[in-house]
Amino acid sequence: MPPTRTDDELLAATDIPVLLRYGLTQDAFRTALFGDGAVAAAVTLDRLGVVPRSLHFVAEIVRSGGLAYAAELSEPLPSPEASALLRDWLETAVQATQAAQGAPGQDGDARTARWLDTVTELIGLRRDSRARR
Repeated sequence: MPPTRTDDELLAATDIPVLLRYGLTQDAFRTALFGDGAVAAAVTLDRLGVVPRSLHFVAEIVRSGGLAYAAELSEPLPSPEASALLRDWLETAVQATQAAQGAPGQDGDARTARWLDTVTELIGLRRDSRARR
């Protein structure tokens, strides 16, 4: 009998760019982005060794400099692999929010920063849970 996949493996297979594309611009998908999408991003980044404070720093950059500025950072996270992944997510968010620009209630920078903070908290919770075991 082949080994079954764990919940983490299922979440890590989630297409986060798709959730960002629709979750940042359409209210109907926001729950999926901040639910499954945030957990999947936390699992993925945690596996890459990203510490919560580095992702929180990126969220602050999004708030102060804007999403497009953050997406152009050469190394938004300490490791090259995690940086490339996050840059891809940020570029997707930029494209989605630019396409939706002008739609009422669209503030892609603020939503993306909140999503990054949600992912940050989830990474922290995962680390704390492991430390208690």
